[in-house]
Amino acid sequence: MKSRSTNRPDEDTGSAKAGIRKEGKRSLLFETTGNEKIYRYSDSILVSLPEGRKTLTTSWLNGGFREDIRTIFNHTIPKGKHAPRELEGGTVPAYLGIIAKRLGADPETSSGLLTAANMDNVAIITKSFRGVEVTAVMTAGIEVNGGRAGDPASYYQENGSHQFIQGTINMIVIIGAALPDYTMARAIITASEAKAAALQQLMAPSRYSTGIATGSGTDMIAVVCDGTSSLTLTDAGQHSKLGELIGKVVIKCTHKALELQSDLTVLSQRDMLVRLERFGVTELDYWNVASGLNGANRKAAFFKVLREMSKNPVLVSAIASVLHIVDEISWGLLPETAGGKVAVSVMKGLPTTLGIDDTIPFDELTDEKDSVIDNWVRVTAWMAKNCDQKGLCEQDED
Repeated sequence: MKSRSTNRPDEDTGSAKAGIRKEGKRSLLFETTGNEKIYRYSDSILVSLPEGRKTLTTSWLNGGFREDIRTIFNHTIPKGKHAPRELEGGTVPAYLGIIAKRLGADPETSSGLLTAANMDNVAIITKSFRGVEVTAVMTAGIEVNGGRAGDPASYYQENGSHQFIQGTINMIVIIGAALPDYTMARAIITASEAKAAALQQLMAPSRYSTGIATGSGTDMIAVVCDGTSSLTLTDAGQHSKLGELIGKVVIKCTHKALELQSDLTVLSQRDMLVRLERFGVTELDYWNVASGLNGANRKAAFFKVLREMSKNPVLVSAIASVLHIVDEISWGLLPETAGGKVAVSVMKGLPTTLGIDDTIPFDELTDEKDSVIDNWVRVTAWMAKNCDQKGLCEQDED
């Protein structure tokens, strides 16, 4: 039995961008086989639930485990709002209740998520196996608020006060089977791990450390299951088929939502300068280093060459290897001295791997006592300033 949808999420794209059906102020994006209907409003995504659904959400409004929720929505906070007191109603629960009413839902049987993401950038992915359908509905922004578990905190909550920090990955996971309460909690773990895996695949940077992001500091989630289903599944971990479905839809949905909202893709990450962002390295840092090296100081020309060179797939592969060494040193998996030596050896192999004839003065540019990042920047700054550009800036799409 196929899902009834005005825009069935394609497994290659997962995009809810075309073929929608207008219903007044809302558009029907998708309908599951279990009759959960997903609508888009100008500032919200609303999931209408049939009776008998069980929900587990992180919402301020009717959050936690419930058996009476009929509506789950994801809402864009108005721009310029930085604290709960600035919202209509003065508190987050009150504001969510107001939004529920505006969406035509009952606040007593609604649960809501908040984000700064644009609802036009929603992604929907669905997969099924032997009659079990799992659908993920997601908006995602991470360019401002990406963080890694254990990063330094942004604030300490006192007297119930907290801050709004823009950048959120919000997901609603709809499971077409009955799940015990504990399995719904396990589904949240699996979905969260899948989100972190997707961010790792994209090498998305934390904005609060040099680590790879595992999410944002304001992520929210809602899991829905069908309590009326004749099929009961008790395991949502990775070993189970349900866990596999959850993992696959969330990973793919995270990729698609980040592409739509933030232009963060596997292609956008094929850039040396992008990879160095999480270590605080900028184009200006490159110029400051390059201006002290031999060669003509032509700033505009240098930046042009650096940007072209930065996208060379061979150079991106090399920086990926070097930064992984840096990560493993920070995690304690590699000794700093040994890791640094290997990283420098990768740098010294760049002329061969890039196919350039220029002799690079590595003895002047590298010092194993310096950090791996400092050595890399000096070597590649020299290359951008002095090397013959043929074969260096040309990009190999393979």
